[in-house]
Amino acid sequence: MEIREIQSILEAVLFAAGDAVELEKLADIVDVDKKSLREILKKMMDSYNFERRGIHIIQMEDAYQMCTRGEYHDYVAMLAEPRRKQSLSNAAIEVLAIVAYKQPVTRSAIEHIRGVNCDYVVNRLMERNLIEEKGRLDAPGRPILFGTTQEFLRIFGIPSLADLPEFETFGTPEDEGEQISMELEAEQIGMLPPMNLQEEPEEDEI
Repeated sequence: MEIREIQSILEAVLFAAGDAVELEKLADIVDVDKKSLREILKKMMDSYNFERRGIHIIQMEDAYQMCTRGEYHDYVAMLAEPRRKQSLSNAAIEVLAIVAYKQPVTRSAIEHIRGVNCDYVVNRLMERNLIEEKGRLDAPGRPILFGTTQEFLRIFGIPSLADLPEFETFGTPEDEGEQISMELEAEQIGMLPPMNLQEEPEEDEI
């Protein structure tokens, strides 16, 4: 199969999926080894960016998704139902940051760092699909371990956890809060899946 045909198939599959597709699944579809497929996808991503296309492909660990480009958000939003903006509360920001940098981490470890009960915030972050269960700690009681999700990477525009900024590069706590407390609207940062334009209005804040 020619490279151009493989690219066309990948384009069709990613568009139709409307969500992230694992590299292994894509490799099975086009019958190409994963190493070669990564190179093909990288060339596609570079081409989309160079041509400033209205859509682009983003990487999240070993998964890829086709999304609209951020600068065209206002135009794409004209197709969607009005939605209230969402933002992370300070408590949610703190818990999410702890999970992101300490994962996999238990609820008790999060509470030890913050000094307060985190049940409500952890549950809300799970409802927003920003964190998820990653197994259980091999210790008395077998406490649940939490980690960030693929959705976390997508919303914050991070290809992989290895690309998280060094903790020391953050500024003061106030600066950090302002930096991380972005709207939880994927289209606001250029990651609106082309087939997922309408959702129910959400609450204003976690």
